[in-house]
Amino acid sequence: MRNVIVAMLLLSFTSAMAGTSAGFGMGGQFTRFDPVVSQYNQSGELFRIEGHCQSACTLFLGIRNVCVARNATLLFHAGHDRNKNIRASSTAHLLSAYNASLRDYLTSNHYMDTLAFHSISGRDMIQRFGYRECPGK
Repeated sequence: MRNVIVAMLLLSFTSAMAGTSAGFGMGGQFTRFDPVVSQYNQSGELFRIEGHCQSACTLFLGIRNVCVARNATLLFHAGHDRNKNIRASSTAHLLSAYNASLRDYLTSNHYMDTLAFHSISGRDMIQRFGYRECPGK
């Protein structure tokens, strides 16, 4: 009986954490993010971008069933290697996850040319760039 309760708690915790950018907000290596994008694109499940989402976390915008919370903040910069050297291929990988409107905005304002963070609110992601707003929980 105890094992069943523990299993149910773990399952409910996993389900509650699934489908959200929580725990990924500080970015990191693409190898941590690309499998999540692939998994959600295959399943078609809703994925929520919430709270702080910087750098590689913005790859989640490439999930076909993604939504953005109005109170989220997304931070963009050029792609780079582990030594902080800007790499065109890494920047292209990030840009490929964004819709055309956001991609054009980021490149025309040279936000993807440096390692400086450029923030965009969830509200602007929805209103200016056409991303879907997350439904209430």
